[in-house]
Amino acid sequence: QVQLVESGGGLVQAGGSLRLSCAASGSFFRINDMAWYRQAPGKQHELVAGITINGSTNYADSVKGRFAISRDNVKNTVYLQMNSLKPEDTAVYYCHTRALTLLFREYDYWGQGTQVTVSS
Repeated sequence: QVQLVESGGGLVQAGGSLRLSCAASGSFFRINDMAWYRQAPGKQHELVAGITINGSTNYADSVKGRFAISRDNVKNTVYLQMNSLKPEDTAVYYCHTRALTLLFREYDYWGQGTQVTVSS
């Protein structure tokens, strides 16, 4: 079982920055892919950024050049540095991981979500 604890959300003015963190803990063999998703009111859940265990990244077009995802494999933590924030970035941000359990089965896990609000 894997627990994901997110932190770093909050209220920021447009043009500002925030850094989200998500730490994985529990009993597992390895944390594989990690990612951040978000869901704004009335909108679909969308992938914001993802990172593989080897550090390969991918981003939603709407955040390219503004957001940066990174990870610390020793701490089993993923980060999302968000710069030049826009009001349309307002959403609940969810951490996601695909973890290999001690029985060598891969499962998906989600964090509880952290609110990011960008004021204009």
